[in-house]
Amino acid sequence: MLEYHQHLRDPARDLRKNQTEAEKLLWSKLRRKQFCGVQFYRQKPIAGFIVDFYCAAANLVIELDGKHHSECNQLVYDRERTQQLEALELRVIRFSNQLVLNNLELVVAEIQTVLQSRSEEAQHQYLHHHVE
Repeated sequence: MLEYHQHLRDPARDLRKNQTEAEKLLWSKLRRKQFCGVQFYRQKPIAGFIVDFYCAAANLVIELDGKHHSECNQLVYDRERTQQLEALELRVIRFSNQLVLNNLELVVAEIQTVLQSRSEEAQHQYLHHHVE
């Protein structure tokens, strides 16, 4: 189970109340288990970070990047953050806000592909551990 940081609860709530347009648009597709039948959470505290979207069933984190993510220091921070999340066996995928706003269908298709591959990986691991 992933460690929950209580001190991030209120900041996460504030982020949910103040979503970007891209976050609102993607959330409209992910909410209420309407996307591939899996539960997503938004602005979820995980391992000392607040991730934009999280699917526990697939150990999947989705991050949306605004313009400030192209700055050098932010790129370094994002890379380190991704490495820390991946060390927890989470898959992290990133999309720019612009891509979400301009080509939501492509973003949704990519998320669906990742969900399917994560499901296949989980089935393979289950079979591998239970057959031996």
